[in-house]
Amino acid sequence: QVQLAESGGGSVQAGGSLTLTCTVSTYGYCMAWFRQVPGKEREGVATFTRTGIIYTESVKGRFTMSEDSDTNYTLYLQMNSLKPEDTAMYYCAAVDPVRRRCPLSTFSATYDYWGQGTQVTVSS
Repeated sequence: QVQLAESGGGSVQAGGSLTLTCTVSTYGYCMAWFRQVPGKEREGVATFTRTGIIYTESVKGRFTMSEDSDTNYTLYLQMNSLKPEDTAMYYCAAVDPVRRRCPLSTFSATYDYWGQGTQVTVSS
């Protein structure tokens, strides 16, 4: 079973940048970043799918998901031009590929494995 650990959250002023990191214990899963604010559904921010990375509309052009598999597998979320509405708990998520392909889904129910989350707070 894969284990995920996020880091890199914090408090930043609007317009600033943060880079979130997710350390993944085992390579070979389909990965994604989600975020959640209290009282709302968990939202897919960036997801690896069989057609490429899908970003939620509100972060397009500002957030970039990338991966590094040279040593241990690490997933990143580079967040630029942060806005107060980006304030949330951010989670790294993983799911087993099916027939070596990632699902075409940005829904949290698709993902089986989750990290503990890292808080991002953006002040105006």
